Amino acid sequence: MKKINRRDFLKKGAYSLVASSFVSFLPTAAMSSKLKTEKYSLQFLHVTDTHLDLGKPKTVKWVEMLIDKINRDYSSVDFVLFGGDNFNNNVPGIEDANKFKNIVDELNVPWYSVRGNKESSPYPKIDSLNQSDYARMFFPPGLKVVGRDWKLEKDRFTILGIDTTIEHRNHGIFTPESLSFVENELKSHPDRYYILLNHQAYGNFWGITDEKAIFKYVLINIEEVKNRIFKYPNLILTLSGHKHLDYVGKENNINMISTVGFVVPQDSVNENDHRFRYVKIHNGIVSEKLVSIL
Repeated sequence: MKKINRRDFLKKGAYSLVASSFVSFLPTAAMSSKLKTEKYSLQFLHVTDTHLDLGKPKTVKWVEMLIDKINRDYSSVDFVLFGGDNFNNNVPGIEDANKFKNIVDELNVPWYSVRGNKESSPYPKIDSLNQSDYARMFFPPGLKVVGRDWKLEKDRFTILGIDTTIEHRNHGIFTPESLSFVENELKSHPDRYYILLNHQAYGNFWGITDEKAIFKYVLINIEEVKNRIFKYPNLILTLSGHKHLDYVGKENNINMISTVGFVVPQDSVNENDHRFRYVKIHNGIVSEKLVSIL
């Protein structure tokens, strides 16, 4: 993998992002007539940055409250997507990974996940939970795994889980293999809608100028990613996290969501007020809302 430093990243303008109002995605003329006319619907939850930490019992409690909330109020969704930094990976062995899995396995609906920088940066470093270990623990039977990534098909939709992590680093990248995987999927199946799930953000949507912070949170080859895959009209939605800030926008008719970090309270009144996102796609229109576990 070619190394990219922060200067080259910024020189290429990789943190630029055109923000616009998030209204809906409507099928374009380039899409097949079958896809444009068929009725289809998908509803799911996006949860990111839960940061379960065995040294902080309240974080365990919050994830348990999350599962209770979903089972109580959202048992009709098709699945739940966890966007990385699911657990802090900071204890010897895999006790925290097991704890997260055991709690989330109580969901009454299917769930899928990708790694974040925490999962790819174990502490201590010699106690590694590498990508293949993660896949064995968290990828359910029947999920198609391609290299570090996975593919899930549901009716007219294909969800691609992309591992954008770099071992022992906070910043992330679409590897050449991942880019080829996504591009080939989009090119080969114009009659399907695609959703991308990964950890690092697709742009500097919070508008800061700190080079180190931008490099840390935004995919370091974002311009290449956009040039390669944002031209395909069947890419309907990207899902990310990592920054712990909320963003909903559009670029090139692609809906872009970065869901607020679940571990971060939305206000100082109640520390148990943690959020996740409900997303519904119905006949080409994307709608969404944040939901509290309270």
